[in-house]
Amino acid sequence: MDSIFSIGIQSLWDELRHMPVGGVWWVNTDRNEDAISLVNQTIAAQGKDYRVAVITMGDEPKSIIRLETDRGPQTVRLFSMPAEADSLYFLPRDIQCSIVPEHYLLILKCSQNGLQNIPSEKLLKWLGRISRWAKNQNCTLLVVNPGSNNDKLFSLLMSEYRSLYGLASIRVQTDSHLYDVAFWCNEKGVSSRQQLTLKNDGDEWHLAQQEETVVQPRSDEKRVLSHIAVLEGAPALSEHWSLFETNEALFDEARTTQAATIIFSLIQNNQIETLARHIHTLRRQRGSALKIVVRENNTSLRATDERLLLGCGANMVIPWNAPLSRCLTLIESIQGQQFNRYVPEDISTLLSMTQPMKLRGYQKWDTFCDAVGNMMSNTLLPADGKGVMVALRPVPGIRVEQALTLCRPNRIGDIMTIGDNRLVLFLSFCRVNDLDTALNHIFPLPTGDIFSNRMVWFEDNLISAELVQMRALAPEKWAKPLPVTSGAKPVLNAKHDGHVWRRVPEPLRLMDENKESVPL
Repeated sequence: MDSIFSIGIQSLWDELRHMPVGGVWWVNTDRNEDAISLVNQTIAAQGKDYRVAVITMGDEPKSIIRLETDRGPQTVRLFSMPAEADSLYFLPRDIQCSIVPEHYLLILKCSQNGLQNIPSEKLLKWLGRISRWAKNQNCTLLVVNPGSNNDKLFSLLMSEYRSLYGLASIRVQTDSHLYDVAFWCNEKGVSSRQQLTLKNDGDEWHLAQQEETVVQPRSDEKRVLSHIAVLEGAPALSEHWSLFETNEALFDEARTTQAATIIFSLIQNNQIETLARHIHTLRRQRGSALKIVVRENNTSLRATDERLLLGCGANMVIPWNAPLSRCLTLIESIQGQQFNRYVPEDISTLLSMTQPMKLRGYQKWDTFCDAVGNMMSNTLLPADGKGVMVALRPVPGIRVEQALTLCRPNRIGDIMTIGDNRLVLFLSFCRVNDLDTALNHIFPLPTGDIFSNRMVWFEDNLISAELVQMRALAPEKWAKPLPVTSGAKPVLNAKHDGHVWRRVPEPLRLMDENKESVPL
């Protein structure tokens, strides 16, 4: 008869507790001490004659493993391994050198943040190998992984149900712990998306008293969790609304929901990446029934930023100029929706879409062609929406090198080059109907006064075709910028205020204050 082991959480029902032989189960914890406590309680939860072995990564096992006299197995085999990624690959071989793993419970206690630097491809490959090994050896492997930021790893493992029989995490709350079960498969069936409150009293894990003893899906579709700035000073609209002072507090509460409406507030541009990570975590971990909305309270979003938030899993981005009544109507319109767009497992893939070309300003002719060509071949970027390329020819009397001194792009991804008596600009993620506005921000003078004509390409195939012509240009026709002279005055004493260029007045002294005035 095959052995069935149990995880060390008391009063937890069998559907979420049992771990039969032949599979791999994975539990993340926020703190290292919680991982040690869970390992010790799992050992104590086994029968007297059960076979148990513990492998600690980077720690001496005798310093953290504690056996209880009144419960648990009679003996536990202890092993240690270096806190290195390579040691994982030799784990099956090393185990079989000492024991026959059949009908064993093997507990792998990882080091703090020890798996975060392992590339995703290597980790998933190892997981597939160790899963096949556990099945062939008819043993159970429990991986307990402590880490301060396991959201990325948790999202990555969500789709590995072919290699994992169970995935859960223990998160620290104010006076308790949240046991978040993504999925758990055993002889009792399959359970998923369960969140339970745990108490840890005297190193014993058990369910909080208010938790029910049956597995039931939660229904929170009517709940609305919102940043307080979204309502612009108005109170909560009903008993279903909950208001939060910060996006971080809102995110922490949203991690306990399944079908509620979550409304984040965006005030500054530097919040975008953090907000994108919050949205990506919620969408990957809480599923497609969650409605996620971003309300822009100040003008701070570019088209690429909005595309990033939507790509991370937001249902809708409400612009800053929409009045409150319109905002509430839009929120109401997404009720009952299911999110069906694909969200990549790794958010770095999405973040690379916002700034795929980390260049700005003048580039050599060949560097310019290579950078734009790489952007055109990036399949993660939207078709015919990667940017606009424009070629400008100066008016007679102005050299292209002189025109270059007037070109002052401010955004990352806006680059230019000169050659063949043309100034060629590439404005990343710029819409063709916004080209004139962009050029007015880049040049201090009207472009009609500087350039005699221009050619514009905004479709991917047209830009790629023009790049072929540009690469064929002989290097001797490439132009170089004018040499920079020390202490040179700016070409134009003006500043851009966001709308137009304005001259900056310079004070002139009519008389030296050190000289006495001469009487008339």
